This record gives sequence, structure tokens and C-alpha cells, in this order.
Amino acid sequence: MDEIADDDRLVVLFVAGMSGAGRSTVANILEDDGWYVADNVPAPLLSTLVETVRGSDPPVTRLAVVLRASDPSIGAQLESLRTELELAGIATKVLFLDATDPVLVRRFEQVRRRHPLQGKETLVEGIARERVILAPIKNSADLVVETSSLTVSKLRELVEEVYPHDGEPRLSIAVQSFGFKYGLPIDSDMVADVRFLPNPYWVPELREQNGRDAPVRDYVLGHDEAGHFLDLYTALIGVVGKGYLREGKRYMTISVGCTGGKHRSVAISEELAARLRAAGDEANSTRYDVRVMHRDLGRE
Repeated sequence: MDEIADDDRLVVLFVAGMSGAGRSTVANILEDDGWYVADNVPAPLLSTLVETVRGSDPPVTRLAVVLRASDPSIGAQLESLRTELELAGIATKVLFLDATDPVLVRRFEQVRRRHPLQGKETLVEGIARERVILAPIKNSADLVVETSSLTVSKLRELVEEVYPHDGEPRLSIAVQSFGFKYGLPIDSDMVADVRFLPNPYWVPELREQNGRDAPVRDYVLGHDEAGHFLDLYTALIGVVGKGYLREGKRYMTISVGCTGGKHRSVAISEELAARLRAAGDEANSTRYDVRVMHRDLGRE
């Protein structure tokens, strides 16, 4: 398989294929991996799009364009555009996604959507019409991927092997503190309960401060249980994070809760985020993009 070169020259990857074969999934994978993705751009505007991206600041070096069979002449237009771009020093590749007719029919029936070229005819006739329009693109594609039996994770693995992401894979982690008295955050992937730690609320001089203030932070983190918990939880996230990346998940939300979401959860969230950033910078480890939020800090 012909891999994308890793240099500063603009690379344009055209993602084409049958409706229902996985174009949107591949577009999401590429976007997660640092590609600039444009979907459903009319064929006459493709050249303008590439020129605009080429002159962008900061520069875009990887552009993925998702093509659809809305124009019967899309094959000829793509061939002409590729020639034009190559003469201008812009590398181009075409990825074509395909699946068998029975699989495409089943996928459309599962989501209860009409085929974009079906019109007033049957689904099978819409699929047949699309195959005819896309045949020239499939025949000239650099890579054809049959997705009938591929899982999403296997498709991601294949795409990332042929079209590597920009740098090492990164896991975006949102660490948010919260108060159990206000309910669990519904977007949590992992929830940590730190109510086992002594509560600064019961220390009069700390009650009106919060976990970002040094006296409260030192009080919470000064207990041996806090350090032990943070050691174990950071290691656990490392294990889960590697699994997330392997399975194609790029985002994780970790919710850290105490009673009111003001003292213990805030201090632990800040320290956990700092440890994750440090762990993500170590050699041969998963890379993390970490941000911290405090959902209930402003509540009375």
C-alpha cells in the first residue's frame, strides 16, 4: 500500500465510495488524526478549495476531501483536477470505499434512510446508479477498501496505517470536578469518588476557600490517602487510555466528585490533570491533551 509521505508539502486525499460504505466514518477518523476535512464540496469548487487551503495561515498540510456521486461527471472532473494539482506540486491520493450490494441495502435499512440517488425508484436501483457514476474513480483509485466485513476499529487501523496521523496519537482528556449533591455528570467515562478524604468544609478557616486555593489544596493533598489514590488512578487511566486509542476513541471525560464540588474534588482534579500531563510527556507513553473544568465551583 502506498503511504502518505511525511513532509511539509500539501497532500490532498480524495475519499470516495459507495454511500453506506464508510465515507463519513473515514472522514471522522482523518479529522481525529489532524487532517482538515471538507465534505460534499461541489466539484466545480474543488480547485478553489484546494487553493484556499494551500494559502491558509497556519498552513494546512493534509486535506481530505469527501466526494459524493451528486454529479454524473465527477469522475472526469476528479481526473482533471488531480492532473492540475500534480502539475502545481500538490500530491494527491484517492481512497475508494466499497461494500457489497446486500451489505449496503442492510445498512440503509438499519438507519431507515433513502439512498441519495434512489429518487422514486428502489434502493437497489439507486445503488446501481451510484456504482456506474463512481466506476471511473474506483478504477483509478490508489487504494480500494472493501468494508463489508470490517469493524469500525479495523477500518480505523487500516486508515491510520496507510494515512498516518500528524504526529503520535493523542488522547484528549477532560477532568471535571463536581458535587454529588448536584448529580452525576451525564458525559462521564470514568467517575472517581473522593468523599473518603477529610472534608475542608469542616475547617472554619478553609470553608470559604476552594480547592484551587493553596491552603485547601495543601490540606487535601497532605493526606497519605490522597497521594496513594492519585498514584493508582493515574496508572489506571494510563491502562484505559491505551485501550481507548487502540479501539479508536480519542476523547475521555473523567469526573471527580465530592459532596459539594468545591474543595476535595477541585484539588484532586487539578493534581490529577497535572500528573496526566507529566505522564503524557514521558517517553514511550500515551500522549495526552488535558484540560480541567469545575462544574459546581460557582454554586452556593
